[in-house]
Amino acid sequence: MSRTHTRKIIVVTGATRGLGRALVPRFIAAGHTVLGCGRSAQHVADLQKQFAAPHDFAALDVADDAAVRDWSVRLLARYGPPDLLINNAALMNTPAPLWQVPAAEFDRLMAVNVNGTANVIRHFVPAMVQRQTGVIVNLSSGWGRSTSPEVGPYCCSKWAIEGLTRSLAQELPSGMAAIPLNPGIIDTDMLRQCWSDGASAYPSPDEWADQAAPFLLGLGAKDNGKSLSV
Repeated sequence: MSRTHTRKIIVVTGATRGLGRALVPRFIAAGHTVLGCGRSAQHVADLQKQFAAPHDFAALDVADDAAVRDWSVRLLARYGPPDLLINNAALMNTPAPLWQVPAAEFDRLMAVNVNGTANVIRHFVPAMVQRQTGVIVNLSSGWGRSTSPEVGPYCCSKWAIEGLTRSLAQELPSGMAAIPLNPGIIDTDMLRQCWSDGASAYPSPDEWADQAAPFLLGLGAKDNGKSLSV
């Protein structure tokens, strides 16, 4: 089937849990093709079982540049450049004063949240630029625009996403867009890691995705470089 403006190719990282997992069925129900990844082979297998071809799900770590490169080569050869690229994969640090966060934990968080986003951009965006169409959405956070104690590493990573994305927006050709997106406060495993039972006062990922999926599908060149929120 030839691609049209109504049928999009959508790449989603972190597609096996939380917000990414909630977006997948909504994009598919709207008639789009979803190409996703996650670290858990079992969760990827579950997605593959539920959503058959043309959708495609792979187990990989976005912090592994070589793995992301191989993934992109395979997908670009089969599907062409994505119309919508969503960098959602991220980790949260165990809440603690910054000086108590082990170096290995800090490094791993930055490797996924920042380097992982850059890896995906490095291997997918050139094909999008060559075609001169497409939207890149990098998931930011309220903690990418403000701060709180004991989540310094996470704040650091999401402030980095804001700067990285807004700089990327200035490099793209006319007709494309790069957008840092704050999803708001959602009752995810990540939030429960910070707030425990307090997270239950906020919308579930499924409730969020009901609004977020059409919002994301409506983004375009007019939104380039804007720090947006759902």
